[in-house]
Amino acid sequence: MSQPTLFFYPRPRVDIAEVPAVSQAGAVLLTDTLHATGLAASLREALGPWTKPLAEHHAAKVLLDLAMTLAIGGEVARDTDLLRCEPGLFGSVASAPTISRTLTTLAQDAPAVVEAISRARRAARERAWTMAGDHAPGHGVSAKNPLVIDLDATLINVHSEKEQASPTFKRGFGYHPLCAFLDHGQAGTGEPLAIALRPGNAGSNTAADHIAVTREALAQLPPALLGRGGRGSKKILIRTDGAGGTKDYIQWLTTRRLAYSVGFTLPAHTPDLLKRVDEADAWTPAYDSDDDGIRDGAWVADLTGLLDLAGWPDGMRVIVRKERPHPGAQLRITDHDGMRITAFATNTSRGQLPVLELRHRRRARCEDRIRNAKDMGLEKFPLQGFAQNQIWCQIVQLASELVAWMQTIAFTSGDARRWEPKRLRARLFEIPATLVRRCRHKVLHLARHAPEASTVLTGVNRLRTAVAQT
Repeated sequence: MSQPTLFFYPRPRVDIAEVPAVSQAGAVLLTDTLHATGLAASLREALGPWTKPLAEHHAAKVLLDLAMTLAIGGEVARDTDLLRCEPGLFGSVASAPTISRTLTTLAQDAPAVVEAISRARRAARERAWTMAGDHAPGHGVSAKNPLVIDLDATLINVHSEKEQASPTFKRGFGYHPLCAFLDHGQAGTGEPLAIALRPGNAGSNTAADHIAVTREALAQLPPALLGRGGRGSKKILIRTDGAGGTKDYIQWLTTRRLAYSVGFTLPAHTPDLLKRVDEADAWTPAYDSDDDGIRDGAWVADLTGLLDLAGWPDGMRVIVRKERPHPGAQLRITDHDGMRITAFATNTSRGQLPVLELRHRRRARCEDRIRNAKDMGLEKFPLQGFAQNQIWCQIVQLASELVAWMQTIAFTSGDARRWEPKRLRARLFEIPATLVRRCRHKVLHLARHAPEASTVLTGVNRLRTAVAQT
């Protein structure tokens, strides 16, 4: 006797029909962020010289459509059809050939275009922070509570002979961009300030590259944070891993009067120095990253007085950390007495060692920012030319900033403030809705049964209220 067939899910009849449904309806949060921050207007003015007078699609709209596509989950230019099919929400979207021609035109004058886009981003960022008020990243910063900029590089493998792509030190082939992200702290995510595209064989600890990217990152900040003449301020903390631990780079940071916390490479005789620290019983328990409690099996100590720091900037301190390695972890040649040894340099003269070490260790959040950027276009470079891919990096930053500013203004608290791109898409951007006309106005009806319908509506109301109040 045959067993009855069981279905866990309904099996409705499927067809295609004209319906008033809108896909990606939650992306209204992003379009409202464009209006609120003035990014569309700023970018339109900046890219005016590269748009023909009678062009149907302005270069600014083309770039913003690409940024919007990356934010909602697209990967390449042809994914703009996700927007093109919803003119009631996203307006007129250029065809793929038009997008290609626009990018080619912009790439022919890449340095000037990148500078123009950067100016528009800077203006929009300042407006976004103003609208965020007390929740803005720059609110209440001081030397004790600085604004943190994290620098880190990442390898991007490509699968075709793109211009200036080259072998990497991990036996891959592609690019080695160096990125600068503004850290929003534990309460939020972060936003990109600069992404410098480099060949795959670019050096990890090249001081000139770190200086150039830091300059670009500082140029994105409101002038009030940079002190007199825009040189710098201890209100800004630059964090990097050991790749930034070069004399030239740290000297430049010192000259610019910036605070820093930079990975430091210890000398070969470090084991002898650590024995002296052991004899002096100078180790202090490290803090845990979650609740600032004592971290089991980890200690920190100040190694400055035992090192020969001739040639390094005055006021630099070197703090060393030792920790029991995780089970199964292999020790490195620089480790000592069964302990994992790391160190960093800082010019912060005050503060407990565990606090400074925990501050530096939180630099690991930069890896999350890079992962999110890869999820919004940085993982793939769909264009052939190096200049074209430099423009692509600007589009990736536009996409990442739209999401970051939206969260900063619309979701001042709650879980949505910390959601990463994949979760934002699943919970907010892909919410179902219908678009209707009522009394000569368009009305977007969000589905009441959607779990986050009220979250989207609250976010839209906050964005529009912020515009009305500024």
